[in-house]
Amino acid sequence: MEPTNWASEHSDALRECFALRLSFSEAAAAINRKFNTSYSRNAVLSRARRMGLAGQKRPERPPQVTKLGVLPAPNDLGEPCPTEPGLPGLIWPVPAFGKSMAPRLRCVEIEPRHLSLVDLERADCRYPYGGDEEGEVITFCGHPRRPGSSYCTPHFHLSRGSGTRSERTAHIVLLRLVETE
Repeated sequence: MEPTNWASEHSDALRECFALRLSFSEAAAAINRKFNTSYSRNAVLSRARRMGLAGQKRPERPPQVTKLGVLPAPNDLGEPCPTEPGLPGLIWPVPAFGKSMAPRLRCVEIEPRHLSLVDLERADCRYPYGGDEEGEVITFCGHPRRPGSSYCTPHFHLSRGSGTRSERTAHIVLLRLVETE
């Protein structure tokens, strides 16, 4: 780490790097190569601020020529601007989406009572209705519930899901194994 007092040659080299529109890390690397020092990017930035360079608008950097052509001038954030205003730098292809069919929802032939949560009694079905749209009120079925469930019998079977008989009875077998141990 270098001491805070910079030699005048180092400060002159920093002014040259600033005039060439080098970044502070590039300026640090150039000064370190030239004078065999070990200034960090932050040290160069601090010195530029003390010299009054960091707040100034830098002179325009000449356009860089690459194998692909001339790079556009960078914007205030240092990112390259698109060559034509309003066009993005990269245009990604939009994936083709096919028409999809909405899944058919399972439902039961029961007319819910549409009770609010505070109106539900202990033995009422808690199957929810609504709440699909923003601000839509959620109500509950409210019919007498099945013993051992939070839902009435039609909603119990609706929420239970399908599957093979062995899949549906697997939890019963596991309960029997637990009880015998």
